Amino acid sequence: MAKIFLNGKEFEVPDGITVLEAAEKLGIQIPTLCHHPELEPIGACRICVVEIEGARTLQPACTTKITDGMKIRTNSDRVENAIKFNLSLIMANHPNDCMYCEADQRCELKKLVHKYDVRPIFNPTDLSEVFDDSSPSIQRDLSRCIKCQRCVRVCSEIQGMNIYSMVERGYKTIPQTAFDKPVYETNCISCGQCAYLCPVGAIYETPDWKKVLKLIERKEKILVAQTAPSVRVAIGEEFGMEPGSVSTGKMVASLKKLGFDYVFDTNFAADLTIMEEGTELIGRLKEGGPFPMFTSCCPGWINLLEKEYPEFIPNVSSAKSPQQMMSSVVKTYFAKKIGVDPEDIVMVSVMPCTAKKDEIKRPQQKIKLEDGREIQPTDYVITTRELAKLIKIKEINFAGLKDEEFDNPLGTSTGAGAIFGVTGGVMEAALRTAYEIITNKQLPKLEFDDVRGLNGIKEAEIDIEGKKIKIAIAHGTANVKKLLDDIRDGRRYYDFIEIMACPGGCIGGGGQPKSLDPEILKKRAMAIYSIDELSTLRRSHENPDVQKLYEEFLEKPYSHIAHELLHTHYTDRSVKNKVAAE
Repeated sequence: MAKIFLNGKEFEVPDGITVLEAAEKLGIQIPTLCHHPELEPIGACRICVVEIEGARTLQPACTTKITDGMKIRTNSDRVENAIKFNLSLIMANHPNDCMYCEADQRCELKKLVHKYDVRPIFNPTDLSEVFDDSSPSIQRDLSRCIKCQRCVRVCSEIQGMNIYSMVERGYKTIPQTAFDKPVYETNCISCGQCAYLCPVGAIYETPDWKKVLKLIERKEKILVAQTAPSVRVAIGEEFGMEPGSVSTGKMVASLKKLGFDYVFDTNFAADLTIMEEGTELIGRLKEGGPFPMFTSCCPGWINLLEKEYPEFIPNVSSAKSPQQMMSSVVKTYFAKKIGVDPEDIVMVSVMPCTAKKDEIKRPQQKIKLEDGREIQPTDYVITTRELAKLIKIKEINFAGLKDEEFDNPLGTSTGAGAIFGVTGGVMEAALRTAYEIITNKQLPKLEFDDVRGLNGIKEAEIDIEGKKIKIAIAHGTANVKKLLDDIRDGRRYYDFIEIMACPGGCIGGGGQPKSLDPEILKKRAMAIYSIDELSTLRRSHENPDVQKLYEEFLEKPYSHIAHELLHTHYTDRSVKNKVAAE
């Protein structure tokens, strides 16, 4: 046996095998093209190069033999730059005809080009300059546009935002913003419905999976993942499972297989959100307003609020979204529990939502540590589709994985936390808790049928100790705008309103698996409700780990420390306000 140091860690491997064989035995992937296990290695493609201490140049892993004491780096910047350069040289002399190629999804070159983000040395199309990466949520590469106008239609017909319109004529026609503004300088709310409906790669979520992949492979910090409620009822679609399949255990197992040290459940933070938002609602009911009170979990809705409806800012709950609450707790409470510096933790959220990528960049989401440092709670957001890419890139057999459990102490959740993933779910979860805290009685029936279903605007009246509470739910931004206009103009009145920017709520988020099934939202919604029905705990205030978190750290809902970590504020970003400021 020989002792080697691979990426800074010590291992023992059989003497005389190659660096590539040693890495494979240790579960570390080194990219290859010319190598095949049935053939003698020749080191022709130079894609498998590694850095070996003492060697003047990079060495091919497939032909370099292990020696005792050898120090090897497979993931340094020098290695990665060499791989990208060698791939670009191969691509410069390779036909760009993937759509016609018989290799199709089995092409090893295509997979590596995608993984290492290799771009062509030149682009013959005259639309190559129409690239927009101004938004942290979506990117647009209109050289790939096929002029189907899906993005234009979903943005106007379903979302009511009208960000895009078709400009130019003939083959030069493209969907463009007004005055060719970068999309992030428009009133775009980052919902990502344009990316969800795009049939090609002209509009897509900002690919943070590539940054996360690098973190996984370098493994220099503690990696923590959290997963939103609706991811578990959609991720299976990417691997041939029936729509509506609940894949919680396999999702957790795949994240651990990828290399995450801890995997926590955002449903836990959804329960925490209800404790904070529910307390806020109860306070407003006692104090007489301000009403209506709006939920604050959806970052697409918050963008709409700040850009087009700033007059409602005082009405919105100050509670952060479950994603941001979870990250804030991980970087404080959990970091202290495991005895590490919060900045040594990388927090990755797996979300159905592209607007979550936007949310984590908001300066008012930062938290202050005990020593005065200000840090960003969530480091990266990847969508459900991006998680599927990571699993495929790492060649993990998702469907064949054995189910695994979330880690504790932030892995326990209730059915109320699960239903956050579907429109009406936040409202229903809040009512379960608010009713029982106000009345000190158990609800005779937990399901609020009036707030369920996929109608664009739903309304109901709830009796709490003789007081009639008028509630409404709106999803899909065109419906949201209609409801807000009616409230502003005095045509409607409500006490409590849940708003979700995407059709169906998070189950129809802009980062979910693409589907042509007209019943897809219904199937995902039924899966979410089945999780709730099968849960032992179905009320957020019953969550024992949430109770423990308050006892050990947060004191009580709406305490000073809870307000510091779990609440935020909003700003007027409307055009009118910008003009006034100028």
